[in-house]
Amino acid sequence: MAPKAKDKPKQSPSPSQAPLPIEDLFTNLSRHIRGSEFEQAVKVAEQVLSIAPGDEDALRCKVVALLKADRIEDALSAIQSAPKRPADFDFLKAYCLYRQNKLDEALESLKSQERNSDTMLLEAQILYRLGKMDACVGVYQKLQKSKIESLEINLAAGLILGGRASEVQGMMEANRIKSSSSFELAYNVACSLIERNKYADAEQLLLTARRIGQETLMDDNWADDDIEVELAPIVVQLAYVQQLLGRSQEAMEAYADIIKRGLADESSLAVAVNNFVNLKGSRDVSDSLRKLDRLKEQDAQNFQLVRALDKLSPKQREAIYANRVLLLLHANKMDQARELVARLPDMFADSILPVLLQAAVWVRENKVGKAEEILGQFGEKFPNKSKVILLARAQIAAAAAHYQIAANSLARISDIQHMPATVATIVALKERAGDIDGASAVLDSAIKWWSNAMTEDNKLNVIMQEAASFKVRHGQEEDAAQLYEELVKSHGSIEALAGLVSTVAHVDVDKAETYEQKLKPLPGLKGINVDALEKTSGAKHDEGAFNAKVAEAPEEVKKEKPKKKRKRKPRYPKGFDPANPGPPPDPERWLPKRERSTYRPKRKDKRAAQVRGSQGAVVREKHDTGGSATNSSTSNAKSTQSSTSKSTSQNAAAESSKPTSKSSRKKSRN
Repeated sequence: MAPKAKDKPKQSPSPSQAPLPIEDLFTNLSRHIRGSEFEQAVKVAEQVLSIAPGDEDALRCKVVALLKADRIEDALSAIQSAPKRPADFDFLKAYCLYRQNKLDEALESLKSQERNSDTMLLEAQILYRLGKMDACVGVYQKLQKSKIESLEINLAAGLILGGRASEVQGMMEANRIKSSSSFELAYNVACSLIERNKYADAEQLLLTARRIGQETLMDDNWADDDIEVELAPIVVQLAYVQQLLGRSQEAMEAYADIIKRGLADESSLAVAVNNFVNLKGSRDVSDSLRKLDRLKEQDAQNFQLVRALDKLSPKQREAIYANRVLLLLHANKMDQARELVARLPDMFADSILPVLLQAAVWVRENKVGKAEEILGQFGEKFPNKSKVILLARAQIAAAAAHYQIAANSLARISDIQHMPATVATIVALKERAGDIDGASAVLDSAIKWWSNAMTEDNKLNVIMQEAASFKVRHGQEEDAAQLYEELVKSHGSIEALAGLVSTVAHVDVDKAETYEQKLKPLPGLKGINVDALEKTSGAKHDEGAFNAKVAEAPEEVKKEKPKKKRKRKPRYPKGFDPANPGPPPDPERWLPKRERSTYRPKRKDKRAAQVRGSQGAVVREKHDTGGSATNSSTSNAKSTQSSTSKSTSQNAAAESSKPTSKSSRKKSRN
């Protein structure tokens, strides 16, 4: 075989070889950028910068090409290491920081820039990501005069997440835009309908959005898988609407299909996983935890969402973390739940959910006192966010029989503390705690508040009626009578008048009789002599009178007697004689034999184990009577026992026929 020819060494460029002119390099750079060959564009830009280090155009092309190639860190390094920064580099730096989710730094970098449509658009995107929806919508509304394409899509999204979904329709009518103008806008309008609880309309609009999207992307020659990924948010939202409409099985199948196929962007996949886990609840907790593990950073020791999910709104990310904590509590993995809950306040500083989850962990560990303590401290520190916190504290305390704490928590909620339902709950809790005076004070405070309230739906009469009943139950007849009297004078309530008569009768009989005359007489009581009725000893059972009444009944009633059910003869087992049933069955016949009271375990014959003589020797019984007794007992044994004895006797016979060298060895050792 002939030897292979050696490769010729590559010739190094000679120092006399001149580099390409800068004009040709810029031509190549332009060609690479137009062809979306961004990595090649970066290399050519670096060649230009090696010739002309301060060239702003080459530096700008390099930064933009790095951004297009998703090399955000390299782009930011190129900006910061530039010897002379052009004026628009602060804008590019802000965009790099925005892509790295360093939102506060990005917003700070934009302040030095002149406010134009580009900087305002980036500012609105940063505010949207920060969750500052009112400021975001304000920027978008200022940009409406700029005639920016698809601006209404982002504006609708900002209005929805800012809690102003009802304004979306007005915005579209003012701009003369139809929801079907694009599948993105149709999707956002459907989301606004969901926020307004118009689920059926939202479902129809989402179906329209999916159809428009498929037609649009197919016209643009997109691949089928790419179309599916692009329309995944619409499919997930459709499943969510089905879930809201009560079609849980359809929703679960849609979520499971998205998760299984994986043809969705990271955000849509995360929402599908979270909603699927939410629908499953506490069923198969380990499977739900495994599905949520798909959303975490692989290298992170603790649960942390991947960087790609930074696009989710804070509310969506918070929901995923909350479901993770609840699943850990169901799985009794308290250490992991405690560790995750400890990180949530820093991640969602403006939310109350981390505090509620922390209280849930304490309750799960049977430390109700600590849960009540942290909820109470948070309510005092943030009174504007304390409503839900105090409601949770009241529920936890009431479940733990801490009735006074529960009542005090409800009394601290100024929005609802005088509502009839809240007043009734506080009074019931204080009654259970034995604080009757405190319960009475709550009722008096509610009466005073409703007396001064200027509302159309005034609940003063309801509160006064309940307060009077409470005072009667607890022996405060004078206060109760005063309340009843005020109700009679102000509202003319018959119920209050009856209560007044029965209450005043214990204190002032004449006054009770005066008010009793205002009661309307009951029909059918005019012919009754009350004095004679009081002298009787009560009603007696008179069979004759009953029979007379039955005799006077009309014939139609007699005919309508209920039909008697025909008695069927009992069916006995075959061969059973009911005249001679025999002895009663054993009540323990269904129990295993070992559990019956008559069970006696068989005693083992200790003598049978005493085998004397050498191995294989035949042992003769000394007493024939003993042998006969053994034979008689074995003859009554079960078939399985007899077969066992046969096998053992055969083995013994086999052993006796073997040579006895082993036994002789044993004798010699002895």
